This record gives sequence, C-alpha cells and structure tokens, in this order.
Amino acid sequence: MSTLWQGRMSQEPSETLLEYTASIDFDQELAALDVLGSQVHVRGLERAGLLTRDETQTLLQALDQVATELAQGSFSFAPTDEDIHTAVERRVTQLAGKVGEKLHTGRSRNDQVATDLRLYTKRELLEVGFGIVSLVETLWARAEQSQAAVMAGYTHLQRAQPVLLSHYLLAHAWAFLRDLDRLLSALERVDISPLGAGALGGTSLPLDPAWTAAELGFGSVFENSMDAVSDRDFVAEALFVLALVGVHLSRLGEEVVFFASQEAGFFRLADADSTGSSMLPHKKNPDIAELARGKAGRLIGNLTGLLVALKGLPLAYNRDLQEDKEPLFDSARQVRLGLSAMAGLFERVEFEHAKMSEAAADASLMAVDLADYLVRKGVPFRQAHGRIAALVAQSLETGVDLKQLVRREADLGEQAAALCESATALEARVSRGGAGPQAVADQLGRFEKKLKDVKAALVAAQQNFSRVV
Repeated sequence: MSTLWQGRMSQEPSETLLEYTASIDFDQELAALDVLGSQVHVRGLERAGLLTRDETQTLLQALDQVATELAQGSFSFAPTDEDIHTAVERRVTQLAGKVGEKLHTGRSRNDQVATDLRLYTKRELLEVGFGIVSLVETLWARAEQSQAAVMAGYTHLQRAQPVLLSHYLLAHAWAFLRDLDRLLSALERVDISPLGAGALGGTSLPLDPAWTAAELGFGSVFENSMDAVSDRDFVAEALFVLALVGVHLSRLGEEVVFFASQEAGFFRLADADSTGSSMLPHKKNPDIAELARGKAGRLIGNLTGLLVALKGLPLAYNRDLQEDKEPLFDSARQVRLGLSAMAGLFERVEFEHAKMSEAAADASLMAVDLADYLVRKGVPFRQAHGRIAALVAQSLETGVDLKQLVRREADLGEQAAALCESATALEARVSRGGAGPQAVADQLGRFEKKLKDVKAALVAAQQNFSRVV
C-alpha cells in the first residue's frame, strides 16, 4: 500500500494507522482550493525554472481534469488517499505520468494545507459576512416600517419601560454589525499566504512566496516559516467570530420564542417558519428560533475544542492540527444556515401591535419618568425614586390606577399624570441612542451609514477574493 512517505518505512502502514489518521472523509471540503493552490504552485515552479513549459502545461491540464472530476462528483478516491492533497496528487500523476511526480516539488503538506485552510476561511467568512448583512438589512427594514409602534422593553424578563419596536429591532441589528466589524478584522489576519514555508524551514529551491501569495489573492506573505505552518490563530479567531454570531442568533432566538408565545403574543410567526406537532394538532412551534438558541452551544464547543487542541503544542507542525478543520467546517455551515433562516423569519413575522401597545401602556412602566419629573423640580433622585416606588406599591396594593394616585399628589398633579402615557413618556426621551421617536429616527440614519460603509468593505474583500477563486 503506497503512501507519499512510505519510502522511509520498512513495513506497510497498519490498517488501524491509516483509518485513525485519515482525514479524507472531511477535508474533501478543501478540494477545489487545493487544486487552485496547486495550479499556482505549478506556475511558480515554471517561473523558478524548475519545470519546462511543456511540463507546466501537462500538470495544469491534469489539474483542470481533476477539478472537473471533483466538481462533477466523478472523482474516484483510492484506499490510500489519506487526505485530499494525497488524492489530488495521485490523480494528477495518473493523468500526467512521470511529470506528475514533480507536482510536490518545493512544497510540503504542511504549507499546502495551511494555504488551503486560509483560502477556505476567507471564503467562508465572506459568505457569513453577507449572511449577516442580509439579516441586518431585514431588521433595519422592519425597523423603518415600524417607527410608530410601541412595545414594552424588558430587563430580567420583567416589563421595564416603553420603547419603540424599531428601537428594539435596531438593538439586535447593532450587535450583528459589530460581528461584521469583527469578521472584517479577522479577515485581515487570515489574509497571509503560508505557501513556500515548506515543512517548517522553507526551501532551498528558487521559489518566490511573495509571487504565489499575490497570485492566490493574499494580502501578504508569511514572515517566519515555522510560524506559517503551525499557526492556527486564524482558525481560532474565525471560530470565535462565528461563535459570537451564534450567541447573538441565540439571544434573538430566545426572544422570538418568548414573544411568539401565547403568554406574550407580540409576534406571529409565518407558517413557513414554524413546525407542528406529531401528536398535538393545534401546535405551532418556533423551531428556527429554538435551534438558533440551541446551536450556540455547538459553536462555543467547536471554539473550545480547538483552543484545547492548540494548547501546549510545540513548534512546528503536529498532527493534532488535523483537528482544526471539522469544527471550522461545521461552525461556518451552521452559522450560514442560522443567519439565512432568521432573516427569512424576520421578513415574514407579523408584529401584534395592539398586544405590544397594551403591554407598554401600564403606567408603572413610566415610573422613572415620574421620578425625573420630581428631579426637574429639585428633588434629589434617590428621594424621588423612593417617593414614586411607594406610589407604585400603593397602586398594586389598593388596585387604584397609578395615574389617579399621581394626579392626587399636590407636587405631581395633572402635569405629572400626563407622563403616565407611554406616548408622552417616549416623546420626552430625546437623548442620543434613546428610545424616543426623534432619537430613533436619528439612530436609523446613523445605522444606515454604518451599514453602507461596512457592506462596501465586505464587497471589496469579496471582489478581491473572486479575482482568483
């Protein structure tokens, strides 16, 4: 049974060794990018005078054939294919003959897989980035449509203050915009080519890593060959970004579950975004939101698992690094799916404005506005807080409406009682970033500008990547 490294050994590899160390079942995800890296490497070999023009054309034609077979699903894997790199080289050698044995000149699987994985991470982060944009644009559009709608805002899952529905939606949208900022920042550190680092010490052959980096669309080239083949910081950082997106999806999902419940009744989910029960005919379940909540644990686990695998690894390459791929592949896929599903849910959800407005109309939610009224009359806030808290307690104990109690107080009266209306209280909230109509209108403008700037940066990064992939 022949392997790329069998020449060193006096015995055939055991079946258990091959089965335990093989990664071909999952690293086929890198197939197209592995071919791309090999195509650029071949042209680099010609440029260095290590391949003739005819040899280069033969190898490139073989790689094109491999790419076609992989894309069409007709590529035939062999039992000796440990990984996708082995499979591609084996097939190229079958197609190109002896010249195929020159494909790996000046290259190790160590710098090869690091190159593939960086290209993959760039591609996936960009796709996730556009998924975030889609969800953010949906939240923003629904916020613009809902500027007059009022709802109760919560702390500790207890009604706290009236806010505009648009303010609530933007609160989630800003969090996802921060994710987009982090993603773009992470892309800068992914954008470093390790091709040319070899196994760990570079190569004595006249290859030009800066040239291959530029050909593959990387922004820069590695500075240290040992670091280049052992660095998986970019995977860990990508997993962190993905995990935090997942946490934000989870938080949004939890609120969808709550607000769509009969107990709250603020949201009505579309049938297209709901499931039924196999036993209970009347059920309509928010499975998308629940899975968005549940999958956050999986994403955090993928990040934690990789960090533990990296902890204490000596330089340079170790086979432990094979464990970097499956968590990355899984997290990228799950986040893409989650973003798409939640964007669709918020495109179609119906907001129950009457129920929201009713919840926000409770006069006790305006208690802080009553305290602020006393503050403006010179009463220290802590005294004002205690005074209004006592009136709220009296209202709850006696069943007398808080507004009536306020109206009876000499230093409060009718002017303060008017603040017990949610619309009046909201109009008074004019501070930057606040929940009042004018503050939210200003916020929508700032949000639009920020979204436009971040989206432009993402599009530019995508165009640069698409130039080579």
